[in-house]
Amino acid sequence: MSAQNIPVDWDKAQALAFEAGRAAAGPVETVPLAGADGRTLAEPLVALTDLPAFPTSSIDGWAVRGPAPWRPVGRVLAGGVPEPLTEEGTCVEIATGAMVPAGAAALVRVEESTRDAAGLVSGKPRPQPEWRLPGDEAARGEELLPAGTPVDPAVLGLAATCGYDAIPVRPRPRAALLVFGDELLTSGPPGAGRVRDSLTPLVPAWLRREGATVDAGAVHGPVQDTLDAHVAAIEQGLAVADVVCTTGGTMHGPVDHLHPALARLGAEYVVNTVAVRPGFPMLLARVPGPDGRPRFLAGLPGNPQSAVIALVSLVAPLLAGLSGRSLPTLRRVEVTAPVPGRGAYTHLALAALDDAGRATPVGHVASSMLRGLARADGFVVVRPDAQAAAGETTGFLPLPLFPGERS
Repeated sequence: MSAQNIPVDWDKAQALAFEAGRAAAGPVETVPLAGADGRTLAEPLVALTDLPAFPTSSIDGWAVRGPAPWRPVGRVLAGGVPEPLTEEGTCVEIATGAMVPAGAAALVRVEESTRDAAGLVSGKPRPQPEWRLPGDEAARGEELLPAGTPVDPAVLGLAATCGYDAIPVRPRPRAALLVFGDELLTSGPPGAGRVRDSLTPLVPAWLRREGATVDAGAVHGPVQDTLDAHVAAIEQGLAVADVVCTTGGTMHGPVDHLHPALARLGAEYVVNTVAVRPGFPMLLARVPGPDGRPRFLAGLPGNPQSAVIALVSLVAPLLAGLSGRSLPTLRRVEVTAPVPGRGAYTHLALAALDDAGRATPVGHVASSMLRGLARADGFVVVRPDAQAAAGETTGFLPLPLFPGERS
């Protein structure tokens, strides 16, 4: 085995993929709030003004000046600018969210006030002022969220509250999928020596949950098992995508043309095989792009669960870097049953979480199986030359959530 084929430690492989993506991240785009959901902040979100920007009533009631009783001299509703209270013993009726008039000393709740026959208002203000002062939530110029924050509905609402109409974000990485293997069926049940292609529906959905866009025309296969067909398909994918995922052909068998195709295209390996089980024959390569920015090819193994391991090991970190996000850290969970190690390799063991957040390994987890994956919430991470005993706390890598959800 040549030096470039020595399996890379799983943590190092993730770091290499992330750094490659971060170095190739696309330029900043400023987009309207309506189009920013699911993107990533390219710059810190800073308060454009004090929040709130003016003293704001927290109640329906009366803004009063001086001792009771108070003579009403007006009304202020949300959205209005009141006249100052200049005379002792006066008040204005005020609505929740309205601007508190200058000169007001206190607010009195409407349900805790009375009016006499002459229309004068009496009541007792509560000890704590019932209005929000400018800067209660944020001061002008304060950083509210750092660059790299995923934009979700809460972030959009906060940006709008600050007064933003558009925000600077990173572009979504574009992804494509090429499925290799003449033995694959694209419809119907498997049989007669042929297996059903499960990765065409699985991989694009996974990529979208990791923040990429996958156009309908960016999925092709099965690609004919010849070198020329592989090169042509990869070139076609690289023309429309920042990341091309391929399935199968990552070894050196008689119809494994991926490595020769990459050589013909002048690609440079970022990672070539990862010390992880299942799924170690995976790769990530950097390919020169026509605009000077590199493109990437992620070679996923053909077995379905191994392909998923490659997605979480190499593609997810790459997409995080390309999107301007940080590399996620592992959660810590307690395992309810022993999880074996895999010698010098990191073991990613599918597991389901119970209501208490404890992880239980699932069955049907061979490289060719997806039944266990469909029942799992993520992977227990067992480090090389180790195992996890029941009751032990270890790392846990969750499966991706729906777009826009926080992990």
